[in-house]
This record gives sequence, C-alpha cells and structure tokens, in this order.
Amino acid sequence: MDAQEESATEEEISLKDIKIPSTIFTSEKNNSVIDEEEMKQSNKIYLDSDEELNNALESFEEFIWDDQTLNKSELEKFKKINKLIKENDENFSRYISNNTLPKGYQEESERISRYITTSNEYIRELSEVLDNASEGKISEKDIGSIINKTPKVSGREQKKIEDFLDEKNIDTKAFGRDVKK
Repeated sequence: MDAQEESATEEEISLKDIKIPSTIFTSEKNNSVIDEEEMKQSNKIYLDSDEELNNALESFEEFIWDDQTLNKSELEKFKKINKLIKENDENFSRYISNNTLPKGYQEESERISRYITTSNEYIRELSEVLDNASEGKISEKDIGSIINKTPKVSGREQKKIEDFLDEKNIDTKAFGRDVKK
C-alpha cells in the first residue's frame, strides 16, 4: 500500500469513527423565571454542544475540501451534525427569548446566541458559496453577503463573551478554552 492509499484508509477510518455528540441544548421551559445556576448550566450546555458538534463537523469538511466524496452513511452523519447544530442554536435562542433570565444574563446570553448562530450560518454559507463557485471564482455579491455578517463574528465580540464567561465563572469548552475540573 502506498502513502496515498494509506492516507485514504486513515480518512475512511476517522470519518467512520466520528461519534455524533448526543447532547444539544434543549428546554421545554416557557414563560419561566430562570435562576442563575440554571442559566450558567444552560450557557455551558449550549456552548459545549456547539463546540463538540463543530469539532465533529470539521473532520467531514476537511475530507470534502480535499475533494473526497462522502459515502451514503458519511453523508447522513454530516447532515445529522448540521441538523443538530441548527437545532442547538434554535433551542437556545427560543429559551432565552421566552423566559426571564437572571439579572446580567439577558444581554450577554443574546450576544452568545447571536455570535454562535451567526458563526454557524457563516460557515454554512461559505461552504455553499465555495461549492457553487464556477471555475473557482466567487462573485462579489456572494462575498459581500457573507462579509456583511462578520461584524457579529469578530475577535472583539468573542472577547466580550469570554469576559462574561469568566465573570460568571462559566466553564466551557467553547473557543478552545480548557474546562476547569
């Protein structure tokens, strides 16, 4: 087996072995008053789920970017991960919109939701634009629509989120942070 065949075999094994994270943010609460501990846990679950789902998705994206074709089961896994990312975003957004959050959490939880949702949409749209690019050329219109969203996904916004997480002592895997044990 040459190096190229060995590399392809490693790719197949790694995609096959990718586990779809089983936890996303869910809540049936509506018109409830949320206490601080529950809100901390809600932010943690949402952010950790997003991180795990995006890490799983990244392997598939690398495989696709290398012009590899996904087989039927890999494609189903890829679609399932994307569906869970969208559900995670929608569930958290609905939760923070339909409940009364503790003092100091509403604005920052909305910032977190906006940032993560926009980041996930940005990744999906960029992938679609690149997939649809003719002869590798991307139209200015497509780039413009994507760039217009980037102010919501910036280092400055991420820093504000991380400062909030630190202030409220919310440990999360998001943004490559080490979760304190």
